[in-house]
Amino acid sequence: MNSAAYVDNMIDNWKTMGLSRAEIIVLQAEAMLGWPYVWGASGQDCTPDKRRYFMNRSSIPSGDKENVKKRCQVLNGSASGCSGCKFYPGGARTRIQDCQGFEKEIHQKVGITLKGGGATSMWNDNSNWSVKGPISEMPSGAVCLVFKHISSTGKMDHVGQHIGGGNIIHCSGTVKRGKITDGGWTHYAIPKGLEESEMPTRQMIRRGSRGEDVLYVQDLLQALGYDIGASGADGIFGKDTEKAVKAFQTSCGLTADGIVGQMTYAALEKAAEDLSPAVRTYTVTIRGLTKEQADEIAGKYGGEVTEDKI
Repeated sequence: MNSAAYVDNMIDNWKTMGLSRAEIIVLQAEAMLGWPYVWGASGQDCTPDKRRYFMNRSSIPSGDKENVKKRCQVLNGSASGCSGCKFYPGGARTRIQDCQGFEKEIHQKVGITLKGGGATSMWNDNSNWSVKGPISEMPSGAVCLVFKHISSTGKMDHVGQHIGGGNIIHCSGTVKRGKITDGGWTHYAIPKGLEESEMPTRQMIRRGSRGEDVLYVQDLLQALGYDIGASGADGIFGKDTEKAVKAFQTSCGLTADGIVGQMTYAALEKAAEDLSPAVRTYTVTIRGLTKEQADEIAGKYGGEVTEDKI
């Protein structure tokens, strides 16, 4: 799990690299995987005091109140401090958010303000969106918000981040991955400020995926010296490709989940760029040449002439 300081530093780097807002939103969402859910929060540091503040708000549902306490080792009395907590990786803070707070945070970092105090009010405020509609009309490559509408109440019950190709990152318990096909997602909305030209061109892939993006990743892995199996680069994401992806992710300090999202794409491409061809030297022995002939050959092909006296 990444710390908040690490993610902030990466956002600065991504902006310096000239990545689009949509690309940074996707990378940021992936970098925040595992961060904790706290009802009503929107990017505050994960500390016992901040958790206590949200836990004691009168509007918090009782079940959420218990979860805030249960998931904090200080508040539940199992430890006196944050050391050793999974939400305190390497002695550094993560941040807390609920589903709509997560969306507000990752969009605010690229200069997009989403209005509304909850999923329903966020959806209903048309000033937030360039286009919105039923999930059946959502472009497959769009970086956008997705909602779950509850017909019995007429409200939006949950909101997540679509990162392309039917893949979702949302905050429920923790920031986690999901898919449109998991069920319940009914509507989509593209925020104002995200243009189609900014959308990432490559989709998240995992075991079972097929196609050009898989072939692209396999070629990169092979170039970096990873074994992707006897079939080689065949465009099929099987167990050997998954094993190679996990090994690469481990070497880069990424979460070794075998899933290739925008962070893994970026790391693969950077590693390939940094890969310099090995410099090889050869010694060629040609007997019976005169000094002039040896100098002529060395001048033509490069190298040095040494004389062996037999």
